[in-house]
Amino acid sequence: MSRPVTVGVDGSEGSVAALDWAADEAALRGDGLRLVYATLWQQHQLGAMKVSHEDRAGEGEGVIAVTEQRARARRPDLALSAEEIEDAPTQMLLAAASEAQMLVVGSHGLGSVRGFVVGSVGQEVVAEAKSPVVLVRPGYEDRGRQKVVLGLDVGEDQGELLDFGFDFAGRHDLPLEVVSTWHSTFLRHHAADEKDGTASALSNAVGPFREKFPAVRVSEVSTSGRAAELLVDASSDASLLIVGRRRSARGSHLGSVTHAVIHHASCPVAVVPHS
Repeated sequence: MSRPVTVGVDGSEGSVAALDWAADEAALRGDGLRLVYATLWQQHQLGAMKVSHEDRAGEGEGVIAVTEQRARARRPDLALSAEEIEDAPTQMLLAAASEAQMLVVGSHGLGSVRGFVVGSVGQEVVAEAKSPVVLVRPGYEDRGRQKVVLGLDVGEDQGELLDFGFDFAGRHDLPLEVVSTWHSTFLRHHAADEKDGTASALSNAVGPFREKFPAVRVSEVSTSGRAAELLVDASSDASLLIVGRRRSARGSHLGSVTHAVIHHASCPVAVVPHS
């Protein structure tokens, strides 16, 4: 039995956007959608501000009822389950991600700079989740999206990232643009070597997935510049921007490029853990 697409809901505008995106994705994949809601308040809150268990339960039931109704109205034939879980949001979402094919969470919309406002819970979940995490902000459907963009570091083994990207692009019948960057130098012959080496490594990395997903229209972009800036710019007309997050024996690592992208991209962002 396939694992569900799981979405964290809390009644906010961001979680509504995440719910819509997740419902559409689950329907496209023919898989179930699981809604999860965390009710446990932080223990350091002042006693006067704490809410009784009954009040928390009532609030949770209200959020679950509204979001479940919205999902069923949007996708009537979708297999749907909803759970109110007595746990803190970060722990609940990480546990839910371990049982999901992907976890979808909302952002708080746009901040002082374009892109996501990703709170501490969102960053912790992205950094630790065992499954891909998709961040969705309100207004993600405002403009036509024409492609899927994937940022690739050719110096690492990112097969899991490429597999996710090709599979997503194929399911949505969208072209996939794989972007890898190299750093220019003052010496022209060194810069030429960097350019040629990156382009060759990119072609070698993408090649096996071209064969595995022959129907996917893919382009390879090897360019000089700052990866985060180039990927954020590419997100302006993308349906999804995909970046990686390295696993390590000492814990998970959220690199500077991924950190910048999840805060500033203008489309939904998928963060895929890889070895």
